[in-house]
Amino acid sequence: MFIQVIQAPCTRREELRALTESWQTDVGAPGGWLGGTFGFTDDDQFIGVVRFSSREQAMANSERPEQGTWAERMAAALDGPAVFSDCEDVSVFLDGGSDDAGFVQVIQGKAVDRALVSALLADTGELRRMRPEIIGGTFAVADDGSFTETVAFTDEASARAGEDIPPPEEIQAAMTDLLAGATFHDLRAPWFASP
Repeated sequence: MFIQVIQAPCTRREELRALTESWQTDVGAPGGWLGGTFGFTDDDQFIGVVRFSSREQAMANSERPEQGTWAERMAAALDGPAVFSDCEDVSVFLDGGSDDAGFVQVIQGKAVDRALVSALLADTGELRRMRPEIIGGTFAVADDGSFTETVAFTDEASARAGEDIPPPEEIQAAMTDLLAGATFHDLRAPWFASP
């Protein structure tokens, strides 16, 4: 899987959401497109996490003339330039997310130990038992080592209640190391796109 993360300031929320929701109709979904998760933070930052089956298919989509025209319309709806992060190193955990998620948290930081991340994501039995409100998510690492983790929850209230449940000590230590200096972005009204 390949993930492209798009971030930009945007106060015209309704306009941008309508534009992203019309993409499949206006541009047409290309082969290899797996879907997307979108939303706004409380401080008017747009975040889009778009999934493709490979980098090649994502780049082929970017090169389509109709995609270029649509991207110009998107840029015009933003309050500033978009920042793109391309991630070829992607892991999926639990159910990988859901278009039914009521709350999505996007966590970004520096992936200092990829083996640690792989070990944490491979052992999800305890996570599912302790945090049933977590549907699943993705963990995407860019070439520079920065990561974007997207976690889909059933709803925000359950997610907040789950934060008060301490994980096992060894997992807590690993999570503390992994998330040191990370930023958390709450998408309280996320929307989704699927093929």
